[in-house]
Amino acid sequence: MTARWILALAAAFTLQAAPAHTVLVEAESFEYHGGWAVDQQFMDQMGSPFLLAHGMGTPVNDAWTIARVPEPGTYRVWVRSRDWVAPWKASGAPGRFRLAVNGKPLRRVFGAEGAAWHWEDGGTVRLSTNSVKLALHDLTGFEGRCDAVVLTSDRSLRPPDGGAELAAWRRGLLKLPASPGDAGEFDLVVVGGGMAGSAAAISAARLGLKVALIQDRPVLGGNNSSEVRVHLGGEIHLAPYPALGAVVAELDSGGHGNAQPAANYDDERKLAVVRGEKNIRLFLNMRAIGVEKQGSRIAAVVARDVLRGQEHRFAAPLFADCTGDAVLGSMAGADHRYGRESRAETGEPLAPETPDRLVMGTSVMWYSEDAGKPVPFPETPWALPFTEESAQNATRGDWDWEAGQNQDQIADFESIRDHSFRAVYGNWSFQKNRSRSREKYANLRLAWVAYVGGKRESRRLLGDVILKQQDIQEQREFPDASVTATWSIDLHYPAAKNTKFFPGQEFRSVAEFGKKRPYAIPYRCFYSRNIDNLFMAGRNISVTHVALGTVRVMRTTGMMGEVVGMAASLCRKHGVAPRGVYERHLDELRELLRAGVGKKQ
Repeated sequence: MTARWILALAAAFTLQAAPAHTVLVEAESFEYHGGWAVDQQFMDQMGSPFLLAHGMGTPVNDAWTIARVPEPGTYRVWVRSRDWVAPWKASGAPGRFRLAVNGKPLRRVFGAEGAAWHWEDGGTVRLSTNSVKLALHDLTGFEGRCDAVVLTSDRSLRPPDGGAELAAWRRGLLKLPASPGDAGEFDLVVVGGGMAGSAAAISAARLGLKVALIQDRPVLGGNNSSEVRVHLGGEIHLAPYPALGAVVAELDSGGHGNAQPAANYDDERKLAVVRGEKNIRLFLNMRAIGVEKQGSRIAAVVARDVLRGQEHRFAAPLFADCTGDAVLGSMAGADHRYGRESRAETGEPLAPETPDRLVMGTSVMWYSEDAGKPVPFPETPWALPFTEESAQNATRGDWDWEAGQNQDQIADFESIRDHSFRAVYGNWSFQKNRSRSREKYANLRLAWVAYVGGKRESRRLLGDVILKQQDIQEQREFPDASVTATWSIDLHYPAAKNTKFFPGQEFRSVAEFGKKRPYAIPYRCFYSRNIDNLFMAGRNISVTHVALGTVRVMRTTGMMGEVVGMAASLCRKHGVAPRGVYERHLDELRELLRAGVGKKQ
């Protein structure tokens, strides 16, 4: 046997015996996001946050990172993505992007096929060093999305596409601990940093509680943040407790109107007020993903860092679900409802004859601005098709650009948001390119389109009192009356004219207002009837679908948070559950309601 043959055999054996290496790089963990946005809204359904190329028709700047492989060699590349318009069998694949490895784009164009999230094969690359630069290059500006990139020397490997298998596989590759890290022990853990959650945290902190405030976005305010841009509705400082609303006023920028420039919503103001409280620890970009229970009580919340993937455990005797979607309550097994109750069940004149799952929808608002010169906009064959009859003739979209009322606002939320994109972009493209009035729009450009959907309704947690239409309109008196709601019974339905042109695909709504006078909501709507230590504040409180129409606006929900913080302080002081405050310490709660927790000026 020749020496050359022996060397060849040895080399073959070495290649065969060499261990395979697989590296997972989560897109949200890229060092530089460029123009791509972190989108965590659907991670409970598809498994992870992802990066979104939200360029409103203009390709965004590259996102990039430096990854490391164990050793140089040949690696197969996998990218998890999807063609986001494929569920509608639309042509054009607007979410296309490329991946560059060490500055060289792969041949494969990603995001061009497959309705579901899946791994796309990017072929092989030869890496000469352990360090590799990965860059996401957007091709369209129309909502391309990348969840993760895999580099593997195992030619036979195909990553799992979803579910528990993918979750376990991710955990192993990212070397995440089997148990979450200890975030500390608190008196109250508030999940959700909208107006209700922020006010609850502030109220409790000012009354001496050690509070954790967990928010899955980089800003506070929820629908009143610069990400969604809904103004604050409702009034504050009203009987029977005029001191309620002082915290809401501190968080309020004073800006009016929906779909206005970002400064109108003053994210920094909200952050500054919360960060100014020494008893609050604020955890931004942290999403609750699980609970630990002891009997009918929550012992701890487990939350995942949206950007880094690490998990943290938050222990407390008291918890507040201010997520809107009742995420915490649902995980804990709290009783809840979704959709409309029947008239036979509630006796409400505005309830339907039979129960159903219709809810108020999600708004994706937008506006344009004058660029002073003609601005082109691409054709959008993948979007909703418009004609002179069906076009909206709009330069901005307000609250009534609302979708998903007949869909599941949790399970189908990515589809609901994406359908709104198809409506906004399709209508704008028609106006710019084919409308008889296109000269009117020639100098206008899309200045802002929300990519975080503004929800109105999903799950509602059930408390010891479920507020109904009759309670409000007949002015029923409750001994634990607290927050005064001032908004009309404002219920939304798909607009008939929109249904005419887009049956089953509506994206415009109408509001029907029922008459009401200011009405005080009972405290018993703010805690769970079957999870002993769970408060709630916001649109997920204990009300019927009809009653939600009046209590869901954000000055009102912010005052709910103030009440929850006060009640939590009494729970700690007396060692009782939220129900115990009503049963044994209601007079003391009334004293706190009269005093309020606003800062003395």
